Amino acid sequence: MAIEFELLRPEDKPALLGLPTPEYLAAVRASLEGLEYKVHVAADGEEFLRRFARVQYQVVVLEESAAGAAAGGDADVQNPLSDLQRMPMNLRRHAVVILVGKSFQSLNPMQAFQQSVHAVVNPTELSSFAQIVQKVAADSTLFLHIYRDTQQRIVTGKL
Repeated sequence: MAIEFELLRPEDKPALLGLPTPEYLAAVRASLEGLEYKVHVAADGEEFLRRFARVQYQVVVLEESAAGAAAGGDADVQNPLSDLQRMPMNLRRHAVVILVGKSFQSLNPMQAFQQSVHAVVNPTELSSFAQIVQKVAADSTLFLHIYRDTQQRIVTGKL
């Protein structure tokens, strides 16, 4: 299946969604579009990983149930969360990864750490998703500033 990619300008803010639940997808998409993100929706785990490999997404949102269903037994189903968790830091740290699931307490740092994501969000709080994304993105930028600066200096030969 061929994936259509739109051209992105340097000032664009791309976001990738892997949310199979239509209600979650609608709420998250509306919030991100309200924040002027260019939203791409992956139909399945395979498409998610292809898109993630081709675009440096600023925000990535996954659903816990999709990751759990893939890990639960069907070997043909790709689990994007576990694939992201296994990626080296330099391949995934450009994106703020948010995991949505009923078993999470929103913005619980220990649950986020356990899942190797920046934040976890309970679906009952999707009405505040825009504010959550802004907070998590700002925290990530502050936390990873030194890493990103060092990585850029290595690339440009200034280190």
